Amino acid sequence: MTALSTERQTSLASQALIALGLAAGPVVALGFTRFAYALLLPPMHQELHWSYAQAGGMNTANALGYILGAAGAAFWARKRGSRAAFLWSLALSGVALLATAATASLPVLLGLRFAGGFTTAVAFVVGSALASRIAVGAVQRRSALLVAVYMTGVGIGVVISGLVVPAALSSGDAGWRTGWLLMGVLAMIALVPAWLGARAVAEATGTHAATLSGEQIRRLGPTFAWYILFGAGYVSYMTFVIALLKSQGLGASMTALFFVVLGVASVVATLSVWGHLVGRLRAGRAPALVAALVFLGVLPVLLMPAGLVAALLSAVVFGGGFMAGPTAATVIARRMLPASGWTAGIALLTVAFSVGQAVGPLLSGLMSDGEGGIARGLWLSAGLLVLAALTALVQREHTAS
Repeated sequence: MTALSTERQTSLASQALIALGLAAGPVVALGFTRFAYALLLPPMHQELHWSYAQAGGMNTANALGYILGAAGAAFWARKRGSRAAFLWSLALSGVALLATAATASLPVLLGLRFAGGFTTAVAFVVGSALASRIAVGAVQRRSALLVAVYMTGVGIGVVISGLVVPAALSSGDAGWRTGWLLMGVLAMIALVPAWLGARAVAEATGTHAATLSGEQIRRLGPTFAWYILFGAGYVSYMTFVIALLKSQGLGASMTALFFVVLGVASVVATLSVWGHLVGRLRAGRAPALVAALVFLGVLPVLLMPAGLVAALLSAVVFGGGFMAGPTAATVIARRMLPASGWTAGIALLTVAFSVGQAVGPLLSGLMSDGEGGIARGLWLSAGLLVLAALTALVQREHTAS
């Protein structure tokens, strides 16, 4: 092995460690704040006497906050600096998780979910931009791999949630409070690797948070539409699948296993497949492939006999694809926009994603309250993912300008 080759491998390893430190952002933003709610929803639904529409409304409130946070992420990055915006928003996300454990009031919980959505959106968007800047000037495949390392934080957060939350729920009455408390404590601990990662990425200079032109936004129109549909489809599944599995007779240990397998599949696929594949696919092929795979991941729990086999098959397929969506969106923004527009582009795409995530759980919850139950709501998820795949194919390749 030549000295140059060894140096390149060392450089990639150190850059991957930086991306892994930044991955504390999606651990908290999505793994804890967004997806752990799926495990906590059934006991909260039962003990707080919610309808499924109210339960879905909790994630809708979170997504509405996420929309505003994503829309303002470029502003906060410009005003406070990317590193400070990333770390402060992550810290406030932990505070929101801790506060959620302290109340049973629906309006207060909705407010906390909204606040948590706002702060985690800022953390996720600015963290994505920081991850995109770890290897400025590197070949597209290396950049895509580093973005994928950052995105593995979501799967890591899902795995941690799948291990911690069920243990908290077994602690007795109001175990859901303990679950939120533990998520908040872990979010605060995650600030350490986040700080180490952020301090290793130089602040962007000049117009790093520049707005996009109308033409730049228009030429990414199909990707924006895909992301809305994808967000609505995948989050409806993630919100209600645990409730569906419990209604099908799976116990706490089996649903916890499902969640852990889903998270592990996400980490493994993001690193071994998507980190390499997304950087190679052009136009809208990567987003279309992602949506198609996630659609296939929804089907086992709807079409196969209820049981552990269907649940685990769904976890592997769905888990292997769902976080490739943000990876594909981030890579498209980096490839088709100038460096000065990366933060704004990622932010606007995240707004589109959040619009879908706001609408999806509410519609799915309303459908689940009617005849057909939760399965009916999840069929909406499947249909939206098919539409997302077809929409993505309309996207054409553009050069960064």
